[in-house]
This record gives sequence, structure tokens and C-alpha cells, in this order.
Amino acid sequence: MNLSIVVIVIIVANILISLKGFNDFSFFEKYKFHIGSIRRGEQLRLVTSGFLHVDMGHLVLNMFSLYLFADVVVDYMGTKNFVIIYLISLLAGSLLALFFHKEEYHYSAVGASGAIMGVIYSAILLHPENNLYFIFLPTVGIPGYVFGIGYLLYSIYGMKNKLGNIGHTAHFGGAVGGYFATLLLRPSLIWDHTLMVLLLAIPIVVLFILEKAGKI
Repeated sequence: MNLSIVVIVIIVANILISLKGFNDFSFFEKYKFHIGSIRRGEQLRLVTSGFLHVDMGHLVLNMFSLYLFADVVVDYMGTKNFVIIYLISLLAGSLLALFFHKEEYHYSAVGASGAIMGVIYSAILLHPENNLYFIFLPTVGIPGYVFGIGYLLYSIYGMKNKLGNIGHTAHFGGAVGGYFATLLLRPSLIWDHTLMVLLLAIPIVVLFILEKAGKI
């Protein structure tokens, strides 16, 4: 795979900023996602937190995921639109986390997962027939749209039950950002891939209904 220069720049930025955070506690604390600080006016954290990671494993997993999906979006949408989708997804993930955790003043998080979930959801929307393969099932291809829908439904379950030390809300928000940014930039998908557009919207509608009903 020949990575686009913009993808390389984003990966390098994540690596350099994360390494700085690993070795500088005050830097990490200053730029991580933190509800209390954001509500006091430090909105820059909504973006900067997306370039910090907890540890090397977290960083490598996210950058590897970006490596796998980014060029699909670049190929279909172009470099400029890829950057727009990445940044909208990052911000959407942070904003959804802020919405759901706004009363938890000590809630904090870091990671590019929201932005990357947006890229993944965009790639699935653009190329829904593409199969995904995983290390534990190397010979079984999972259709991209099945993975996308399943993962977001799992994220809703994780949000509802507060599963693990995982930013489920940021993941979900990032995917929603990637979904709508892609449709906004390529509205022809609504007619070209109507069924996929509707199917991938299912988890978004489910979350909206649950939130309105006070179930999450």
C-alpha cells in the first residue's frame, strides 16, 4: 500500500505528540480531553486530545487501523476531503463524549480512535462490498457494512453499560462524523449506495431513540 503524504503527516504528528505526552506529564495533562477543563473554556482539548495516546500499544493499534483504511478514503475523496473527514470525525467524537459526560467533571480521555472510526465508517460507506479480515479469523472475510453496524451497536452497548476503559462515545461520535461528512462531500452516494446509506444509519437512529427515551 502506497500511503498518501497527508496520511503519513497525520501518523507522524500522532507519533511525535504522543511520544511527547509519554515523557512529559504536564504536557499530557494540559492537552488531554478533560470535561472540567473544557467546560472552563479550554476547547482546544477537543482537538489536541486526538493526537495523544495512553501508551505505545494504544498508539500502534490506532495508527495501524488508520494505515489500513485511510487510502481508501483518499483514493475516493481526494486529499483535501480526507483531511476534512478526519478532522470532522475527531471533533464529532470529542463533542459526543462531551455531551454524554458533561456532568462528569473528572472524565478524561485521549486517542485518535474517534477520528479513525470516522475514516473507517467513511471507507465502508464508499466501498461497502469490501471484506475485512482479522488476525483471529484470517480466512473469513466480514463485509465492511456488517462490521460497521456491529461495531457501533456494540459501542452503544458499551456506552449504556460503561464497559471497560474505552471511549465508546468518542468512537461512536467519530463514526457519525465520518458518515455525515462523507455524504456531505459526496451526496451522490445517497443514490448510488442507497441501501448501504440506510443500513449504516441504523445505529445512529438507535442511539438517538435511546437518548431521547433516557435509556442511555
